[in-house]
Amino acid sequence: MPSTVVHVAFAGLLGAALLADAFDTRAILFVMGSSALLDLDTLLGIVVPGTHRAALHNVWIVLVPAALLLWDGVIREESLVRRRWGDAAPRVAWVTLAALLFAHVLFDAFFNGVNLFWPLHDRFYDLSGTLLVTDQRGLVQTFVELESGGVAESTVRGTTENTHYRTGFDPTRDEPATGVERIFPIAATGERFVLTVAGFAAVLVRIVENR
Repeated sequence: MPSTVVHVAFAGLLGAALLADAFDTRAILFVMGSSALLDLDTLLGIVVPGTHRAALHNVWIVLVPAALLLWDGVIREESLVRRRWGDAAPRVAWVTLAALLFAHVLFDAFFNGVNLFWPLHDRFYDLSGTLLVTDQRGLVQTFVELESGGVAESTVRGTTENTHYRTGFDPTRDEPATGVERIFPIAATGERFVLTVAGFAAVLVRIVENR
C-alpha cells in the first residue's frame, strides 16, 4: 500500500501545480499535512478493528467539506472562509480536498482498496487493476469487474468485521504480534519512489521560487 510519505509527496505535487498565486510555505504544508492526517485511522484500527482504511478513507471525508465549502462560497452572501482566513483560503481549501481525494483516498482505493462509503455502506472496494489496449480484446479495464449479480468478488473485499490491512503499528488482527516483523514502508515500488522524489522536489522548487 502507498505509505504516508508517498501520500504526502503526491499531495505536494498537486499543491504545487494547483495552488497558483495562493502558493506559499504555509499553504503547501497545510495541503500536505492534511493528506497525512488520513492515515491516523491506522492507529484507530488498533482500538476499533476494521476501521483502518475506513474511518478516514471514505468519500465523505471529501464530499461533506466540499458541500460546506460550496455553500460558503456560492450560497452565503459573505464567505466565512474568505473573511476568516483571507482571499487565498478558498483555493487552498479546494486544493486540499483535491489532494485528499486523489492523493490519498483514491490512491489507496487503487492499491488494495478502501471502505469507500463507510459507515453508510460497510464494504471495502479494491480497485487495483489495469487499463490496456490489445489487438484481440480491444480496450480492457480490470479496475471494476462486474458479473451477472453486480460487482465481482475480485473488486469487493469484505467488511470491517473481516478485513484487515497489515501495518507496522498493527501487523496482525486478533493474534499476538510477538515475533511478527513490523514493516513501515517508505516507497514499496520504484514508481512510488519516483513519485515521492518528484513530489518533494516540486514543492522545494516552488518554495525557493516563492521566497
